Amino acid sequence: MKVAALQMVSTPRVDENLAQARCLIAQAAEQGAELVALPEYFCLMGLRDADKLDIAEHLAPAVHPDQARTPMQAMLAAAAREHGVWVVGGTLPIQSPEPNRVFNTTLVFNPEGERVARYDKIHLFCFDDGQRAYNEAQTLTPGTQPTAFDVSDRKGHVWRVGLSVCYDLRFPELFRALGTAKPLDLIILPAAFTYTTGQAHWELLLRARAVENLCHVLAPGQGGEHENGRRTYGHSLVIGPWGEVLACQAEGSGIVMAELDPQRQAHVRAQLPALEHRVLQG
Repeated sequence: MKVAALQMVSTPRVDENLAQARCLIAQAAEQGAELVALPEYFCLMGLRDADKLDIAEHLAPAVHPDQARTPMQAMLAAAAREHGVWVVGGTLPIQSPEPNRVFNTTLVFNPEGERVARYDKIHLFCFDDGQRAYNEAQTLTPGTQPTAFDVSDRKGHVWRVGLSVCYDLRFPELFRALGTAKPLDLIILPAAFTYTTGQAHWELLLRARAVENLCHVLAPGQGGEHENGRRTYGHSLVIGPWGEVLACQAEGSGIVMAELDPQRQAHVRAQLPALEHRVLQG
């Protein structure tokens, strides 16, 4: 299955970001992608953290979201349907029952444009090095439920896919939980990693998650200087089940594409059956 991580440098203007995302989805589909994934906050990198509260949408119906009331969800559904691809919609703010909070939510649409999965980011980023400080808990409600779903590719092969977002990468127990019922074939992790932490840990942790779970990883990121002064690390990656980097783009908007090989994954798991050797599974 050919997959694509869509790297962006999102702006404070939602309409501009949606147009760029739709263009990248179209280009990836033209190049043969069956599944595409956008980065975290593809729809908005606001001038202040609370800007996401102003654009938050309620969760639309799984079929035919309303363009006027939920334009971000409508765009994702329409792009999936128009191009006949699976669309993993990075993250967008979905209304929370808590006042002045939203969920940071990944929505997945199948090639018919139907929403088939939702994941609310569980682990909320907090960082302070004396010069830069981030605390997502000020505006986000954490999710509570790990989410995995099945993708059937055009050859009829079924892939088990686990969802995660950015800071989740640092918590390997999440990925173990995702693979409890059935081993994961693909981890998808939209991100807006800071440049500081990305330089140190991004590729290292992504490759570790691939090796631990003997599965593929698709990690689309924000990558560049944003109008709010923030610099994101980029380096969107596709990684194979042996931890090998299959494709990468350092910075700027673009398409990072690779072919996922189920036979290669099966060979790796037969060669090193570590998933069968787990003892502590509580």
